[in-house]
Amino acid sequence: MKILVVCGSGLGSSFILELNVKKALEAMGKEAEVTHTDLASAKAEKADIYLGAAEIVNELANDNAVIVSIVNMMNISEIKEKLEPWL
Repeated sequence: MKILVVCGSGLGSSFILELNVKKALEAMGKEAEVTHTDLASAKAEKADIYLGAAEIVNELANDNAVIVSIVNMMNISEIKEKLEPWL
């Protein structure tokens, strides 16, 4: 499974969220490939789950994509809660 963390520029916030997604997965006892990128690159990259702030990831919506919107990227509990149905 591949989780792609997306932000506007693909730098700081998506990297922090990537680290927190990895922490959430570890706490849940789950494994996945987690990477981060910017919105433009994400449109050309395949992933099982696209994760990020709603205003960013909703631009990736299509029939086959699983989109997970995160409100607080520092909240491990929120990340676990929103990822669990898809893992």
